[in-house]
Amino acid sequence: MKPLIREIKKAYSAEAVYALFAHENNSVYLDSASDTNKLGRYSFIARDPFLVFTSKDNTVCITNENGKNITSTNPFAELKKLLIRYRTPKISGNPPLAGGVIGYFGYDLGFMLEPKAKGCSQDDLAIPDCYLGFYDTVIIIDHHKNNLYIASTGFPELDPEARRIRAVTRADELERRLAEIQPLNKPQKPIPCGDLTSNFTFDEYSQMITRALEYIEAGDIFQVNLSQRFSAPLSAEPFEIYRYLRNINPAPFASYLNFKEVVIASASPERYLLVQDKDVETRPIKGTRPRGHDKLTDEKFKNELKNSEKDRAELVMIIDLERNDLGKVCEYGSVKVPDLIRIEEYATVFHQVSTVIGRLRDENDIVDLIEASFPGGSITGAPKVRSMQIIEELEPVRRGIYTGSVGYIDFNGDADLNIVIRTIVIKDNRAFFQVGGGIVADSLSTLEYEETLTKAKALMKALGY
Repeated sequence: MKPLIREIKKAYSAEAVYALFAHENNSVYLDSASDTNKLGRYSFIARDPFLVFTSKDNTVCITNENGKNITSTNPFAELKKLLIRYRTPKISGNPPLAGGVIGYFGYDLGFMLEPKAKGCSQDDLAIPDCYLGFYDTVIIIDHHKNNLYIASTGFPELDPEARRIRAVTRADELERRLAEIQPLNKPQKPIPCGDLTSNFTFDEYSQMITRALEYIEAGDIFQVNLSQRFSAPLSAEPFEIYRYLRNINPAPFASYLNFKEVVIASASPERYLLVQDKDVETRPIKGTRPRGHDKLTDEKFKNELKNSEKDRAELVMIIDLERNDLGKVCEYGSVKVPDLIRIEEYATVFHQVSTVIGRLRDENDIVDLIEASFPGGSITGAPKVRSMQIIEELEPVRRGIYTGSVGYIDFNGDADLNIVIRTIVIKDNRAFFQVGGGIVADSLSTLEYEETLTKAKALMKALGY
């Protein structure tokens, strides 16, 4: 049975629509409203999932109307079973994400795929490795056409008539809620209520870079991504922090996830995986420069990045890694690099970006693709597994959600997932964010440290600092 798609012939702000549900547990907002001229055409809003899937190591918890079911199993295998159970046909002309899975895959989920990479860093936040809601209804906002749609699948019902009735009932419910929309005030800059601290001093960060350079000189790795984590007391309501962040730092793969155990406010510029039918795309980022204070300095920083042999070498190494990852599950000869290197402009930085594409083999799906490529190469290093081991050794705390992925998997098998960077994670009334960069043989600790601060600029500002 195909999903019910209902067009609502009235223009709504995506931000105002999500504000209706912002304080509900398990409400989610995949937000491209601030970047409609680049990669962001659609925003997606969902609430009240019929099933919640979480995992920690090899323990999977499935929560639905029948309660909780906790089992020891491989989370990827269990997720694949559920996606087969709740499968919908691909309908030409439908907007993307007409019902599906929305949530995050944390970086630490990668230890299920690469057990040798797991070390002894501290898991101090103790959040699920992945948290996925199965949403039978989704609000879709097309920013190019200024249209709003409600998609409703009727799941978890599997009987066709029961599904049809539920699909209509749930769509009616959402449409009624739209009448409650209120205009929003302009987001205000939060006022800090405590110190912003890092888990590294400059000297400690420099020592970590020095150790990484020793591993590079010894031939263990060519490149490794290393980061520092900042934290501060929560300075405002989480959704208000996100609203201010999206206002000052628009991004094509932004999101706000209000889960019971953790809240995620992301302004990520990086795509991890896009799947449409069987076509796959990944867009690794390597190389960063700050935006200038005027046109002259802006152009200076842009050209500096464009002409940097170091940054170009970093990206080329990751392109090769991504080509190899996609090649594990894609048709022979289909993996290509149509866009080798380009400079993209964002509110506070320039980034150097590439595009790698492929076509999944008939027997493979999105879960196979994630297993073949997670975590993304741009935020681990090359070779990937050895880089992950070094990250575990040198970074004192687990990354958790940082450098994992947020996004959706449609019940029809399509998907769009980001890389979790430029992201604030909120837990127990504290805000956390991490920033890092790729370390190669000619890296200088002072410049690497400054790059992390450049990347942190918008996040600090969003918290009031």
